Amino acid sequence: MGVYIVQRIGQALLVILLAYTAVFLAVQALPNDPVTIFLSADASADPATIAQMKAYYGYDQPLIAQYFTQLGALLSGDLGYSLSSGSAVNTRIGEVIGSTLVLAGSAFAVALVLAVGLTAAASLSRRARVRNALLNLPPLMISIPVFWLGLVLLQILAVQLGMMSLFPDGSFLALAVPILVLAIHLSAPIAQVLIKSVHQVNTQPFVDVLRAKGASEAWIFYRHTLKNAAPAALSIAGITIGTLLAGSVITETVFARAGLGQLVLQAVTVQDIPLVQGLVLLTAAAFTAVNLLVDLIHPKLDPRIITAHAGSPRALAA
Repeated sequence: MGVYIVQRIGQALLVILLAYTAVFLAVQALPNDPVTIFLSADASADPATIAQMKAYYGYDQPLIAQYFTQLGALLSGDLGYSLSSGSAVNTRIGEVIGSTLVLAGSAFAVALVLAVGLTAAASLSRRARVRNALLNLPPLMISIPVFWLGLVLLQILAVQLGMMSLFPDGSFLALAVPILVLAIHLSAPIAQVLIKSVHQVNTQPFVDVLRAKGASEAWIFYRHTLKNAAPAALSIAGITIGTLLAGSVITETVFARAGLGQLVLQAVTVQDIPLVQGLVLLTAAAFTAVNLLVDLIHPKLDPRIITAHAGSPRALAA
């Protein structure tokens, strides 16, 4: 187990390093440095000012020096400074991240509940028509654009029924509706994988033995099937974390919520590349951390993972 954990942590750190390298090279591939691009629309910016800002932000250094200077700052938790505000990227992110964490975390929790509830209803339903209708729901849910669903709910609840405000006002619906919009989209792939995994588990001999002993379908599902089907769904749940930021950008824009989504939109609009770079690295780190957590939880659900890992040639060599 110790070797497994160390290897997973090492892989996570390598992924973050590769993500940083990819972002750094993408910035270097731009036609000009971030300062020149940011000031290109400012007619009053003279060459002396541009040169001074380049030196301040370190863009006048050689490529290799920039790489390791920025990497060292990143390792110390410094994401650099925003060109549009002059404040630290950490500060800009810290001002709005709380709202996004509430939205994304709540949406993810609701998505898990929706996925499990849909899987249970589809698996335990005795009517073929109802079961087929439930099985067709995940593809429908994932095909509905987040912005379209958000606009439709705003039109119905805010404009036609007057149940909520068009802008955040601290009410329950002002938070619950964006959470539901994002959760519906997130729950679809999780439900698809979980339903398929449950079907595969139900074909195993131990399920037939439990039925022969008189166990009910509900008891088998909640006590045995769901646990054995969970690892596959847990993997896809970790992957959907990567879509949370994209979904949050759209959802926060539709519902006029302040958060990382609005910050990304503003940074891209004004071409504040250091801020965009910091947000991308934060997203990559969060995605990697969540998937590391999923990898560490997997052995608890399926101990065979450790057995297979221990029997691999690489593990035996270690």
